[in-house]
Amino acid sequence: MSETLRPVRIWDLPVRVFHWALVVLLGFLFWSGKTGGNAMEYHMYAGYLVLALVAFRIVWGFAGSTYARFGSFLTGPAKSIAFAKRLLSKSPADVAGHNPIGGWMVLVMLLSLLVQTGTGLFANDDIATEGPLMSFVSKSLSDRLSTIHSWNFNVLLVLAGLHVAAVLFHVFIKKENLVTAMFTGVRMIGSTADVPATRFVSPWRALVLFALALVAVCLLVKRPL
Repeated sequence: MSETLRPVRIWDLPVRVFHWALVVLLGFLFWSGKTGGNAMEYHMYAGYLVLALVAFRIVWGFAGSTYARFGSFLTGPAKSIAFAKRLLSKSPADVAGHNPIGGWMVLVMLLSLLVQTGTGLFANDDIATEGPLMSFVSKSLSDRLSTIHSWNFNVLLVLAGLHVAAVLFHVFIKKENLVTAMFTGVRMIGSTADVPATRFVSPWRALVLFALALVAVCLLVKRPL
């Protein structure tokens, strides 16, 4: 007999907006990067916005709501391996936020995004597009960073593909609709699962933090020190 599920509000609005904004921006960055030409100007603007979003998400990982914080989903190797051993069972994971494997995937994705946006600031395409900080490094170093920028986007695509595959696995095998949860913020959790109460932080704090991150990025790219 299957376990009764109950709805639990998990994801706050800032986490959900961050997630879907990143999905849209990565799709646009892929298109504009492949298109080149006039699209590169908007490619750069989108990259700046991604950098601001990532900076915000890192801060929100310490100052945000319960399940937005890194401490709620980053675990040691032992817990991650133990969770992986139970992963192929059809029973729900009974993990309120990110599971141990998903938590480490979040960290890897954020680090990859930092590499992508960071190298983009110094990159060039040998035609007409130069990162705003390219003048601070030699042409040879800019070329190397451009290569990393290009290859790392492939890493991001692989990570995105693994993320989609994991979501589909949870939908069809574990019978957990994680897509709907990332829209509504509500997850269905087993009635016997011990789920700590969620402490939600005001979205206004998130708005202020994102505004500060955006201002910092603007100052960096417009008036580099």
